[in-house]
Amino acid sequence: MNQIDMDRNEDSNNLPTPGAVGLGQESSRGKRKLTSKFSLENLPGALVLAYQSFGVVYGDLSTSPLYVYRSIFVGKLQNHQTSDAIFGAFSLIFWTLTLIPLLKYVFMLLSADDNGEGGTFALYSLLCRHAKFSLLPNQQAADEELSAYKYGPSGQSSTSLALKRFLEKHKKLRTLLLLVVLLGAGMVIGDGVITPAISVLSSVSGLEAAGTNLTQGEVLFIACIILVGLFALQHVGTQKVGFFFAPIIFLWLISIFSVGLYNTIRWNPKIVLALSPHYIIKFFSQTGIDGWISLGGVLLSITGTEAMFADLGHFNALSIRIAFAFIVYPCLVMQYMGQAAFLSKNISSIPNSFYASVPDSVFWPVFILATLAAIVASQAIISATFSIVKQCNALSCFPRVKVVHTSKHIHGQIYIPEINWILMILTLAIAIGFHDITTIGNAYGLACMSVMFITTFLMALVIVCVWQRSTVLAAAFLLFFWFIEGAYLLAAYTKVPQGGWVSLVLSLFFMFILFIWHYGTRKKYNFDLYNKVPMKWILGLGPSLGIVRVPGIGLVYSELATGVPAIFSHFITNLPAFHNVLVFVCVKSVPVPYVSPEERFLIGRIGPRPYRMYRCIVRYGYKDLQKDDENFENLLILSIAEFIQMEAVEPQFSSTDTASYDGRMAVISSRSVQSSSTLIASETEDFGSINSIQSSKSLTLQSLRSAYGDENPQVRRRQLRFQVPHNPRMDPVVREELLDLIRAKEAGVAYILGHSYVKARRSSSFLKKFVIDIGYSFLRKNCRGPAVALHIPHISLIEVGMIYHV
Repeated sequence: MNQIDMDRNEDSNNLPTPGAVGLGQESSRGKRKLTSKFSLENLPGALVLAYQSFGVVYGDLSTSPLYVYRSIFVGKLQNHQTSDAIFGAFSLIFWTLTLIPLLKYVFMLLSADDNGEGGTFALYSLLCRHAKFSLLPNQQAADEELSAYKYGPSGQSSTSLALKRFLEKHKKLRTLLLLVVLLGAGMVIGDGVITPAISVLSSVSGLEAAGTNLTQGEVLFIACIILVGLFALQHVGTQKVGFFFAPIIFLWLISIFSVGLYNTIRWNPKIVLALSPHYIIKFFSQTGIDGWISLGGVLLSITGTEAMFADLGHFNALSIRIAFAFIVYPCLVMQYMGQAAFLSKNISSIPNSFYASVPDSVFWPVFILATLAAIVASQAIISATFSIVKQCNALSCFPRVKVVHTSKHIHGQIYIPEINWILMILTLAIAIGFHDITTIGNAYGLACMSVMFITTFLMALVIVCVWQRSTVLAAAFLLFFWFIEGAYLLAAYTKVPQGGWVSLVLSLFFMFILFIWHYGTRKKYNFDLYNKVPMKWILGLGPSLGIVRVPGIGLVYSELATGVPAIFSHFITNLPAFHNVLVFVCVKSVPVPYVSPEERFLIGRIGPRPYRMYRCIVRYGYKDLQKDDENFENLLILSIAEFIQMEAVEPQFSSTDTASYDGRMAVISSRSVQSSSTLIASETEDFGSINSIQSSKSLTLQSLRSAYGDENPQVRRRQLRFQVPHNPRMDPVVREELLDLIRAKEAGVAYILGHSYVKARRSSSFLKKFVIDIGYSFLRKNCRGPAVALHIPHISLIEVGMIYHV
């Protein structure tokens, strides 16, 4: 056991929180994980990851040449279809690719990782760890001792400190920050709807260009079949679906590079001159306001850029930088250059620019590769949508859904059935309802640029609050990229009547769901926080709690990280008995990507020793998967036993001060409890122990459990029987408490969970009543139940009904 560090009693709202004691853990605060640092040793591994990233990260970005030029020269710009305008359009595409994906994302944003994770929520969680920006008051000082919690400079500059205090002081600004993050998340989910539609429709449009005599309706039908097949295959997992994705995208990039080089040499080698920004000035001088509006089509050349940052956790910054800078960027530039060279000599081919520029001899191989690449692009954004929904759910911003872990080796590969089918229905609706690539592209560009705009803002906050750099540097970064992205964003908003409204409706709809769930969850948590059972009331009941204590362990689940929840008093008021051992379990998410198993459990005591009441906080990161752990009960017993043994030898835990009855907690390492000599464990079969255990449980209940096991043989698990080792030096009081714990475990474990109904107060405003009584209640009724989400066995579940007036 290492040195014990007592935690300070504070959280984000200056509310008392339990303390923390580190066992076998060495804090690594201030140490940044440099997974992307260049060295010759990690270069081979980075090259392998760079190759694998083609199938996950770059599918969307690499298929943009299918529809960019046709989207630029629509509307009023049809009156400016000249060779000079095409030169200017290519120059705009080149500098857009250079400044935003290459400069902003590859060279700058990839450095702002959250312990190797990227994306909008990763930036937000990074900010919440370095400043008190979170609105949910369940943060504990103990969380700051996690090894993955904080990195960066330990000191704070005066400017960063002033900005942090300003934002922390004004709750409305923190709420606005959350809304901005939720809007970005909503835009990403909206991308998951729009990307498959535009990618597949663009690829199969080659059938019309090939002169196959297929009507537009027949081509749309083929696209819908591909889309249905794509979503139907999601349940097998990204690993199997994406097995061939990396070579497909790699071959696709090589093919479009070759076609672009061929067109440049054959049609107009002078297109190389358009790399000069002089042609951008010339373009706008000739086209005027019509050219500015066409920026909504130019920005389609960088759609999918956000995936480089969002999918950072699957790879690392070095591998993504290598893949983009040396393969993706040159291939895209050459392809856009070749298309421009072809179109400068074939103006009439603009409506079908990509397939028209492909030589007849290689048309069908390129068409097949384009279709496969479009499926890859769709797969990438669908997987990203699953990931961001999982992150939103972990941070209390999305209703509980079923998360299926599809890979035993790759942690981040998940599948969410409800989201998959919702995405499929919405994607088919957009494909059938619009069936026009330009219209869908208007919505697509608006969503992508909005996410980039939000990411720039969050990055500026990270520069100040996390990196501790000057506000001048952050302001320069913000203004430079906002000037560029703002021009594109305003141009995209001019396309709202021509299909851009779809993106706004989808993003606002998902943002509305995210905020309603977070608002209702926060109100419910605050109700529990301010109505928790006073410790004086529990102490007044005495060790028996004023009721009959029956054999067994009662696991009382609550969202509270401190204090005793109101459902406890509600339970003992209405029922005449409670278990001999009570454990208040709180499963909470902390703003880090992953929590190591060695740091997952926080164990503490509630009340004096004779009360046999404990607290267990189980901590997960926002990318951790809370899977059904059949060893949870055993790990819990071992952790409590380790805490009891540790408590006996640490003087500060022997205090009888009433104030310490709900404040001392310890980080119990799972490795230490499995190798501990506190208890001796022997393995038995669960069905054999049912009849052999002597307890006061009724024969009826035992027969029910036996019948349940017969009907459900898969629930029969190996069970551990515990014994206290013979140790003459062990304190008799400690031995007696350990024996009570073992006897309670053998008598059985019951899971006690609140079945809550949340209602707005009568005095609440109409808007609050609408949000809580209609919106939040609807979401709660139609999402997964907490017992299912927490993997609680139904045969041992006890639900306590409560009404929350918030």
